[in-house]
Amino acid sequence: MSEEVRRAVDAVWRIESARIVATLAKATGDVGRAEDLAQEALVEALRQWPESGVPRTPGAWLTAVAKRRAIDQWRRDAALDERYRVLAHELEETTDAEWQPIADDVLRLVFTACHPVLSRESQVALTLRVVSGLTTTEIARMLLVPVPTVQARITRAKKTLAAARVPFETPDPQQWPERLAGVLGVVYLLYTEGYAATSGATWIRHDLADEALRLGRVIARLVPHESEAHALVALMEVQSSRFAARVAADGSAVLLADQDRRRWDRPQIARATAALARADALGRGRGPYALQAAIGLVHAAAPDVAQTDWEQIVILYEALGQLTRNPVVELNRAVAVSMATGPATALRIVDALASDPALAGSHLLPSVRGELLARLGRDDEARAELLAAAGLAGNDREAAVLRAKAAALRP
Repeated sequence: MSEEVRRAVDAVWRIESARIVATLAKATGDVGRAEDLAQEALVEALRQWPESGVPRTPGAWLTAVAKRRAIDQWRRDAALDERYRVLAHELEETTDAEWQPIADDVLRLVFTACHPVLSRESQVALTLRVVSGLTTTEIARMLLVPVPTVQARITRAKKTLAAARVPFETPDPQQWPERLAGVLGVVYLLYTEGYAATSGATWIRHDLADEALRLGRVIARLVPHESEAHALVALMEVQSSRFAARVAADGSAVLLADQDRRRWDRPQIARATAALARADALGRGRGPYALQAAIGLVHAAAPDVAQTDWEQIVILYEALGQLTRNPVVELNRAVAVSMATGPATALRIVDALASDPALAGSHLLPSVRGELLARLGRDDEARAELLAAAGLAGNDREAAVLRAKAAALRP
């Protein structure tokens, strides 16, 4: 298979997978089966496209192939009931030209995957798989858990949804509270993968970030009295405002300290400010998304890194850490502390996290530790940490930045 066709298949899957799975879930009523059918269609594309070429509407092609496989399976089933016969007849009447990706179906897919019959861990793993099309390895990197754990969660979630006969639908308003936290959490993780991809050769995955922001805006409109829904939108808006400055012309990553802040999207920052104000106006105190949005807006208000209110950022991270007990938050707090009071204090915070099992195998801890050691003049140790981080990083662009930093240190 040519590299060009493989890249085309990969691109189509990353962009179209959520809508393909949503369309199939709507047709079959089974999210797990829908994801399996989409994967089977993808295998068929890998077999056919090298000879026939990439079709004009690849998303429609994959959906049509998956639908035909569903029909074939139903026909082979000796126990076909009337419902399946009607469904098969309706699916046969749908042509490729009629295929339209309906945005609301993606939202229904998220809500179905976040059904309360599933554990929170299973909700997250399944939604990231079927909505974003991420591999189990990518999801494991995001969640800081082993790959077999992610695979087991996804398999168990599919079986549970099928056994519970969970319908593919957006729940009634009275059912929102029991699902909202899971939905917001998944949208946040979806955005996080778009903001800084855990693997591959692209630093930002605009398709995922844009879809997460779109979903977040829809949810905030549906639940206008939920402060964290507005806060999540504020967080995604302020983070997205930096996209133009986060990637150089050659595709390499540009870190915060080196970004041209004149390229930050000021109207988007204004939208983030307004969304956070709406969240605060509800008077329920700031949750994790609101605190992160506030951190982003402190950065947005500063003309450069030196003039950033690092003391305020440290305070916000301390509050966020109390709410989440997340070691990654503590690493970020250490970075802020290093800017506010110096790298020596921050290094003690980082060293205290060395035994945290959640960070085992992650590039985050050695990358932060390497930065701090470099600022302390301990170049040999810093170089070793940065190179170790580069070896653990799954994203090619991020690994290149870490190697460049290591190379820049004195021998």
